[in-house]
Amino acid sequence: MGRSAAFFDLDKTVIAKSSALAFGRPFYRDGLITRRDVVKSAYAQLMFRLGGTDEQTMAKTRDYLAALCKGWQVEQVRQIVAETLHELINPYVYAEAAALIEEHQAAGRDVVLVSASGEEMVRPIGELLGVTDVIATRMAVADGRYSGEVEFYAAGPSKVEAVSELARLRGYDLADSYAYSDSMSDRPLLECVGHPSVVNPDRALRRLATENAWPVLEFRHPIPLGRRLRERPAVPVAAAALGVGVGVAIGIAWYGRHRRTRTTPVA
Repeated sequence: MGRSAAFFDLDKTVIAKSSALAFGRPFYRDGLITRRDVVKSAYAQLMFRLGGTDEQTMAKTRDYLAALCKGWQVEQVRQIVAETLHELINPYVYAEAAALIEEHQAAGRDVVLVSASGEEMVRPIGELLGVTDVIATRMAVADGRYSGEVEFYAAGPSKVEAVSELARLRGYDLADSYAYSDSMSDRPLLECVGHPSVVNPDRALRRLATENAWPVLEFRHPIPLGRRLRERPAVPVAAAALGVGVGVAIGIAWYGRHRRTRTTPVA
């Protein structure tokens, strides 16, 4: 038998929100996106999560992502993520997911984050969790800026291709490996391992899990890292709450109004 690994989807599985939308506020603040971009991004992600397994939907989402990021400075994005990671992501890591990651690591398994979000976001989040291996979307770069092309879009069947290639290189036995996701779009990922589990599933994914006798995990406790360390043992793994990514768009709209009000001179 080969080594085994545990593959974790990121959004709504490890963290209680969308990793891409979480950084919308600082991206908006620094002029990378407009309020209209925020709403369109939230809607595009919602549509993808509700039924994004077909190739046409994934292609539209990929192309929109590429067009949105074209011209951004890579270093600026990395700096924004580094400066806001602990504020925007750390409080929303599910305690159950963090405990489960630690359990797999203690058992000698490699843990891999597999996300459609950009690698510049996913890798720092992995480091926050003590995870060094990530499979994420990679944007093409020219002269330090995103060129508007996607080198690799980590969604649907593409996730499985990357997982299979990593398994070949590392000698993982996928039949003895684990996968966790909340999204029906990750059905191929769940089906490629011997031990799939669904987390906070919607109705369609819950039905699929029931048909295949897959474990259903409910994560309910997003807790900052500092509190998790102080309050061990962590909350039992089976508990839950769905973070609502679209709410981030509302938050950014509020932030824009609040910032304008705050900077208006007092008569």
